[in-house]
Amino acid sequence: MAVATALAERGRGRTAPNPNVGCLIVRGGRVIGRGWTQPGGRPHAEAVALAEAGDVSGADVYTTLEPCAHLSERGPACAGLLVSARPMRVVVALTDPDPRTNGAGVARLRNAGITVVEGIGAEGAARSMAGFLTRRRHGRPAVTLKLGLSLDGRIALASGESRWITGSEARAHAHLERSRHEAILVGRGTYEADAPRLDVRLNGLEERSPRRLVLASTRPDLPSDWKWLRAPTQIADVPRVDHLLIEGGAGAAATFLAGDLVDRLLLYRAPILIGAGRPAIGDIGLDDLGAAHGRWRLQEARMLGSDRVEVYERVRS
Repeated sequence: MAVATALAERGRGRTAPNPNVGCLIVRGGRVIGRGWTQPGGRPHAEAVALAEAGDVSGADVYTTLEPCAHLSERGPACAGLLVSARPMRVVVALTDPDPRTNGAGVARLRNAGITVVEGIGAEGAARSMAGFLTRRRHGRPAVTLKLGLSLDGRIALASGESRWITGSEARAHAHLERSRHEAILVGRGTYEADAPRLDVRLNGLEERSPRRLVLASTRPDLPSDWKWLRAPTQIADVPRVDHLLIEGGAGAAATFLAGDLVDRLLLYRAPILIGAGRPAIGDIGLDDLGAAHGRWRLQEARMLGSDRVEVYERVRS
């Protein structure tokens, strides 16, 4: 299932409003089929893996999300494809929250005499499909706030100079993160001061540059390929966006944090001290220090050259 989850990550940021699912088919200890949801949401991961595998008799199918059971004009139901293919077993990480499937896919497989195992690798699968699941649960995309910081929490000198706080490895990683989001947002101050490109500048991934949004109380003068949002809650209305990356500045970061709309923190810490520079985040309305505790859980930390990247997830009940 860990391999299926890794395959699912290949489609992240390219499949909305469909989930980015991964599927692996194994027989006799040998991989015979791999698949992940293709750009635009079709074909589904199971369909891709089954097409590669061909005969799957006696095989185990690992899929990060319950095979869909509902009819669609865009393609066949994956549960039906699996019933026709007759694998020995289907291992499912997560039940599909889509009410058109939600248990019906598993029931269809079991009714056909196919063994189904549920819940294997659920945590990793949920993390890989955070955008789809957040859209289903909260009606909005999953939001990542990215910050490039000095050790003392500054994002720029007092003059505004910020290039470059982090090194080349961290900047390359940040571009990879951009490629995994359908949209990227900055505040008006960042837009007007920096004229950011917000594209992906990694060889082979340039076409995965996200759509660009700006948060401002009044409409700025924008190119036609930028979208203006007056309030952070309007992210729910941007079509085909399940993963949103916020890249600046302190005001936009504070607004989303104050509204409890950030699901993931992506922190790049450089081994430098700036002192009286510009803070990473503005006022988030916190008046009780106790309320700040227990809200964030470290999910990953590693070195990128001389910089350290830390990923925190919002703890929600």
